[in-house]
Amino acid sequence: MTVLFYSITPLILTLAALVACTGSAVRPRLITRLSEAAAVVAILFSLIQMGVLLSDGPSTGPLIGWEGFGFAARLDALSVTMTLLVCFVGWVVLRFARTYLDGERGQARFTAWMCLTIAAVLFLVQAGNLVQLVVAWIATSFLLVQLLLFYRDRPQAQRAARKKFVIARVGDAAIVGAGVLLATGFGTGDIAEILTQARVDAPPHSAAWAAGFLALAAVLKSAQFPAHGWLTEVMEAPTPVSAMLHAGLINAGGFLLIRFADVMLLSPGVLAILVFVGGFTALFGGIVMLTQPAVKTSLAWSTIAQMGFMIFQCGLALFPLALLHIVAHSLYKAHAFLSSGSAVEGVASIARPGPPATPDVRAVLKAFALAIGIYVILGTLAGFTGKSTQAIALGGILIFGVAYMLAQGLADRAPGPLTKRTIVYALATAVGYFALQSAAVWAMDPTLPATPEPGPLEWALMVMSLVSFGAVALAQALFPLWAQHPAAQGLRVHLSNGLYVNALLDRMLGGWTTKTPK
Repeated sequence: MTVLFYSITPLILTLAALVACTGSAVRPRLITRLSEAAAVVAILFSLIQMGVLLSDGPSTGPLIGWEGFGFAARLDALSVTMTLLVCFVGWVVLRFARTYLDGERGQARFTAWMCLTIAAVLFLVQAGNLVQLVVAWIATSFLLVQLLLFYRDRPQAQRAARKKFVIARVGDAAIVGAGVLLATGFGTGDIAEILTQARVDAPPHSAAWAAGFLALAAVLKSAQFPAHGWLTEVMEAPTPVSAMLHAGLINAGGFLLIRFADVMLLSPGVLAILVFVGGFTALFGGIVMLTQPAVKTSLAWSTIAQMGFMIFQCGLALFPLALLHIVAHSLYKAHAFLSSGSAVEGVASIARPGPPATPDVRAVLKAFALAIGIYVILGTLAGFTGKSTQAIALGGILIFGVAYMLAQGLADRAPGPLTKRTIVYALATAVGYFALQSAAVWAMDPTLPATPEPGPLEWALMVMSLVSFGAVALAQALFPLWAQHPAAQGLRVHLSNGLYVNALLDRMLGGWTTKTPK
């Protein structure tokens, strides 16, 4: 195997970006078609790499560097999965942008920056050495700022880019600190060797600190509370940027934790913090999302909630399920952003035959009982044996969402077909959970470590999480019954503003200044 084979996918997109730089400012049709073709070729090479992985097993490409530090690509189940995902989403976004930005001044510039951004993400997910990981991590942040500033004269775009720039620099410092600690503690820059040592050898004293820095970099990259505000303010960027950001770049924090799963397991305290931060962000983002009147802003808050749940899964050491979450969320959110305009038109055209069906307390309680029954029956048939306790608890949290869905179908005013359809959807969701969970664990074995048996701290966190998510799901299902109360109306106003956390961050960063980062 050559260096070119291991690194071919980011190189293809980089070459496409260089060609795009020579394109005309308006309607560079050849440039846009070449960028699409480059993404398709990258997908094909990703499939070839998957075939090589299945036949030859995981490996690390030749090192370009000195004394074990430099640039080297890693070929394993995690990198191939992420490479295929990034290439596919990148192709979809580039294809959509060709029509969406047709006639815009600077379309060639946009295509170049987008191709470079996709290449940087590929460079990151394929990193087999700490140097490559750190360089790619920092590059993705700088390139994202350029995409956010496509309309440089818009104050809101400048403001969002500036906030992202500041938060990203803190995250960059954290990833550099983690890289230094890992390199000095394990004596190598090879990521595969670091993970092997973390799994089989006595860990160095610096491993816990390295896990802490990795966690900090991850929560900042994935817009976790309270550093989430910038993600809700990037709507001035073109829709393809939002799609690539929410479906790709924002997942980098989860990928980092999954990549260094063996290191993270060395610090249960850091994992507990991730459970707290991720769980709270998921609940907070999910509640605020329901109060947003604009579609794209609601989708942004949805991403914050989903990233919180992904970090929460990593905190529970459910790394294969966190990877599954990344794949599913990326595909869903790319589609959601790119189809947001047509979705609004579709909803507006729907004829409403009467008042909405509002579930009462009895319907909600019946829905929760039915959802728990479905979970227990299907879990027993699928076999709880062999499932980690954390995965079973995660399924319990998922079933609260199923109960919320069932409550709408069991309302007194709900038509019969809606009730039947809702029950079918609930069954499909529960079946899908067990099937996809088993598939993810199988596919990532032995690339990712098994979830360890929970101790007293993990049990306490799981019980707290079940109670918290259950209480919020119950409150959401009953919300229509008390939504008109004056206290609820006031709470809705505060929630729609994100409890003003973002305003406090604005003040800390210098108020409403729109100075553009260089």
